[in-house]
Amino acid sequence: MALLNQEQIKEILPHRDPFLMVDEVLELVEKEKCVGIKYVKEDEYYFKGHFPKYPVMPGVLILETMAQVGAIALLSIPEFKGKIGFFTGANNVKWRKQVLPGDTLKVETVLTRIRGAFGVGSAKAWVNDELVCEADISFAIG
Repeated sequence: MALLNQEQIKEILPHRDPFLMVDEVLELVEKEKCVGIKYVKEDEYYFKGHFPKYPVMPGVLILETMAQVGAIALLSIPEFKGKIGFFTGANNVKWRKQVLPGDTLKVETVLTRIRGAFGVGSAKAWVNDELVCEADISFAIG
């Protein structure tokens, strides 16, 4: 059961289609973590040009999804409400498995450090309980 639907997510993130990559939030623990879902649909705009005969979700969009889930965690902190979270870096990124149309991408970003208007998180993404991507990500609040 979703804690936040996409309309509620739009109240936190400034992103809109086609760049809003989070469909639902399942869990949100202030100053700790966020768990979000991206339903990877066959008609996603990027499948038309990214290996059209063998559609694969671009790795950078998996990373963007992870960053947006992290931004929800950060922007849900009361002093950051109404601000914008800018994705400032990714380290130790590892893509482990392809994400295909029809998959449900589950992303968990755990905030590991918040200092002033900057945050760092550890993000992981799964499909069917199989790890597909992980990264350390950083944000600035603007």
